[in-house]
Amino acid sequence: MDVYEKQLEEEIPDFGEHAPEQHGGLDISSTVSAVKIHGWKQVLGIVAVAIVIIGGWEFLVRFFQVPEFVFPTPSAIFIALVTSFPNNFPHFLITLVELVSGFVVGASIGLFLAAVLTQVPYLEKIIVPYILLLITTPTLALIPLLMLKLGFNIWPRIIAVSLASGPMVMINAVTGFRRTDLAKIALAKSYGATTFQIFKKIRFPLALPMIIVGLLVGGIFGLITAVGADMFGGKMGLGNKLAYYSSLARMAHFFAIIIMISSIGISIWILFANIGKKWASWQE
Repeated sequence: MDVYEKQLEEEIPDFGEHAPEQHGGLDISSTVSAVKIHGWKQVLGIVAVAIVIIGGWEFLVRFFQVPEFVFPTPSAIFIALVTSFPNNFPHFLITLVELVSGFVVGASIGLFLAAVLTQVPYLEKIIVPYILLLITTPTLALIPLLMLKLGFNIWPRIIAVSLASGPMVMINAVTGFRRTDLAKIALAKSYGATTFQIFKKIRFPLALPMIIVGLLVGGIFGLITAVGADMFGGKMGLGNKLAYYSSLARMAHFFAIIIMISSIGISIWILFANIGKKWASWQE
């Protein structure tokens, strides 16, 4: 690195750790703080509400003698979750592989397109209509076509997850890149900063809150699509088990699968919420 580049590094502020206030968008840090547990009183409150809901559910189902194939008790769901876990765990792993693989591909393409389109407005006018068409088309409707072309294997499901998650990431990333303070960019240009330096030190760090929101939404959309794709075809996956247990009216096992799916969704939220808390908490 020559003397000129060192001067740029010193003169252009680094917003990677402490950035000024970000206007608009979702405040990740405040969202995390809203659900963060503070003290034993909050813990007791959460436990008390859970006991009331689960206990009331158990009591009402038993009191009115609701058949298990209509609405199972929480105790029956817990037993089904534990006893069927060894059998369902391979399906859990398949859905997780579909989700992670498709999400990584879709998010990478979405971020790349967002970075390019915000730098080349003419290209944006050409590509965005197709992105909007993809967003407004239900991804689940494309799964039969993908399976017809690629077969009943894991690849159509990975592609479907990519198609569902990628546009969500791209839209939020584009919004983040556009909300960059123009005064900072003008200041950087006055010091002779290159386009890449401006992107690295200003555009990308200040867009991180919206990018993380896009990753969060894209992950949830990807999970929904992965489960739906499992239901359409294939012999493995949590969606396949949902369809299987539903067809046999084994509702306790059905709800056990829903709990496993929900655990993935909650993990996605916790992951990106904490990433946002650490790397994009500009307003603290």
